[in-house]
Amino acid sequence: MTQSPCQGTNATPNTGELSSLRVRIDEINSQILSLFEERMQVAGSIAEVKRAEGRVVTDPARERQILQNIRSMAQKDMESYATVLFSLLMELSSAYQGQLLHPTSPLKERIDTALSETELLFPPAASVACQGVEGAYSQLACEKFFKHPSISFFKNFEGVFSAVDAGFCEFGVLPLENSSAGSVSRVYDLMMKYDFHVVRTCRLKVDHNLLAKPGTSIEDIKEVFSHEQALTQCAGYLESLGNIKVTTVSNTAEAARTVAQSDRRDIAALSSRACAELYGLATLARSVNDTANNYTRFACISKELKIYPGADRTSLMMVLPHEPGSLYKILARFYALDLNLTKLESRPIPNRDFEFMFYFDFDTPVYAPEFSTLICELGDLCEEFDYLGSYSEMA
Repeated sequence: MTQSPCQGTNATPNTGELSSLRVRIDEINSQILSLFEERMQVAGSIAEVKRAEGRVVTDPARERQILQNIRSMAQKDMESYATVLFSLLMELSSAYQGQLLHPTSPLKERIDTALSETELLFPPAASVACQGVEGAYSQLACEKFFKHPSISFFKNFEGVFSAVDAGFCEFGVLPLENSSAGSVSRVYDLMMKYDFHVVRTCRLKVDHNLLAKPGTSIEDIKEVFSHEQALTQCAGYLESLGNIKVTTVSNTAEAARTVAQSDRRDIAALSSRACAELYGLATLARSVNDTANNYTRFACISKELKIYPGADRTSLMMVLPHEPGSLYKILARFYALDLNLTKLESRPIPNRDFEFMFYFDFDTPVYAPEFSTLICELGDLCEEFDYLGSYSEMA
């Protein structure tokens, strides 16, 4: 029997055979599409039965049984591929059923109310809480958000959350993550404690400089003060200085103020250029961060839910069941709804062993139907969730 050119390890189909195979693929795709649409119609009918009987969309036992059946029917070398395919099909079915069963939800209604009641323009002036002291990067971010902010400084991040929570300040500004040092863990931990909403974010170019008292040389420096993130971002440069001590303080501006107020002449601070002028310090070295493209992302938060025009990014926190596949199901739903997930962060939940809160950022306009579908389904997708807000990000 003559072997087909399509068979064998090294055989390559010629152009005519490739075209023929592609035609066959197109025919199969048409059949799959027809069956897919039929399957979704049946899923819609199932949703109506669930509505009548008061059932939830997801049925884990049924889904496990379907996947077991698929694996038993699939050829051995196709078993894993078939499992992935049908897992995604079930997520699409669940998304469609959820859209039919939950065209709205209490959260969706809150969001709609916020959209209708939030001012059309972001306020140019407001009372704002920032961590640190005068000259802090949080202050620079605040001045990027607001033209005329009235700033109150707090010693730590929790002070900012508390000020907003108590109504002492209308807004707060907090760092979320740095392009080279990663997330600000303390801020993410505090997110689980306070009730707040993100109303806008921005990316701020961060350049750390080595500041000291006038007349001091780099050779004199024995100790450098700064925030832990700044020290991480400048680790390579600090190592090049030799055997010096590094001391963590609450803020880069606080580091500059500490150096300015000290009688010692062998200390320096990693801080902004603005702090050099503000505290009368000399710049011994400029832009010493290890990565030139160094940005920190800041969030502007408020206690009241406000959604300003142009909101195209949303933040959520979810507690997922402590069982195999729980995170996959959430990620599959994002994929099924064609939502671009831009950040995924996990943090351990205090006093709950081996349980985690997952933080999600995803991109989609708040008026998009897929946004509404996901928001209305959140109660079925996870054990607990917090909607942190929808907002736009300033470059």
